[in-house]
Order: sequence, then C-alpha cells, then structure tokens
Amino acid sequence: MKKLVRLLLIIALAVVVFTGFRWYRYVTNTDSPYDEIGITLNNAMPGPINSWGCAKLKSTFAGSLPPYGCAAADGTQWK
Repeated sequence: MKKLVRLLLIIALAVVVFTGFRWYRYVTNTDSPYDEIGITLNNAMPGPINSWGCAKLKSTFAGSLPPYGCAAADGTQWK
C-alpha cells in the first residue's frame, strides 16, 4: 500500500511540474500568444497567476489582439 501511495504522489508531482513548465514556457515565449494549449493552461490558472501570465504576454505582444483569458470585456483590449 505504501508503494502505491508513493507512486501516485510521484505521478501527481510529475503532472504538476510538466503543466507548470508548459504554462511558463507559453507566457515567456516570443513567437506567438495564440498557442492553444498555452491559452487553455493560462485560462485555467488561479487569478493572480493568470494576471501575471497575461501581464507577461502583454509586455511581449502589446501590439496584437489578446488571447482568450487575457482579453477585456470587448475582446480587443488587454486586461
């Protein structure tokens, strides 16, 4: 039983680390703010983390339309 709990914890930790790395790679990229997986991950993040990610994307891509999750009510302005 102890080995099963350890295995499940390792798998959960691996998923969290992989997801966090993938999200961080998206918000710090310089290619495009429209990566579908990155948009989904950023939108699923809690408020302060999402806000930081949107601010980071805005500083890099200020001249383009914001991705879903970083747009204001009209959809054309950054939050």
